Amino acid sequence: MTQPHIDRLASGLLAQTAAFADAVDGTDWDAFVPTCPQWRLRVLVGHLGQAPRWAAGIVRGGPPGAVPDPHEARPPQDWRAWLLAGASELVTAVREVGPDAPVWTVAGPAPASFWLRQATHDTAVHAADAALLAGVPYTVEPDLAADAVTQLLELLSAPVTATLKPAVASLRGAGSIGLRPREESVEGWVITRTPTGVSWRRGPGTANVTATGPMQDLLLVLMRRLPPQRLTINGDGQLLDHWLAHSAL
Repeated sequence: MTQPHIDRLASGLLAQTAAFADAVDGTDWDAFVPTCPQWRLRVLVGHLGQAPRWAAGIVRGGPPGAVPDPHEARPPQDWRAWLLAGASELVTAVREVGPDAPVWTVAGPAPASFWLRQATHDTAVHAADAALLAGVPYTVEPDLAADAVTQLLELLSAPVTATLKPAVASLRGAGSIGLRPREESVEGWVITRTPTGVSWRRGPGTANVTATGPMQDLLLVLMRRLPPQRLTINGDGQLLDHWLAHSAL
């Protein structure tokens, strides 16, 4: 599967931002978010308002500067419009410079679409955080969930990642993990641990442990939002547990 077209990422970002806003409407902003235990809901709202605007500045060619601190965010009274405007600002910035224009990232130059992709998937996961806190339904389309998994594996397998996130170095070793979506429209993944790092490929294959489930659940388990028991696990479950314990970015 190739990376989704910019239009798909844009629609996904706007839809997941709206879903997040729907979930938190009427929820106590001082409540701690169980799946982001260090953050209160108001901090999560601040993050989703600040992050796309920061990324939009990078896309337009400005210096990245410090990552904005969501604890210092002050959402306006019309916070829903503020969130949606931030998402729209990033979409507009990527369209203006072109999705293939080279821009700064911590791992080196990448296409401008990198930041739109990053924001889309980050927002989708945080929309799940909000839905789990509020006890309301959550949905992310299988194609977007699948691309979020692919992006995660791209980042975890990049040599620079272990330098930036030392815990990721613990993923080196032996053994393989298969991810099998129940949706026939979505290919699976086979992840292979090696002494020098992580590799992966799309498609079927044997593995030491295989996790099978709906694409949405696969994403949320890999992002540690749902327990692995939500999936059907065949093989060495400890290998999957070790992966989940060391793959946070």
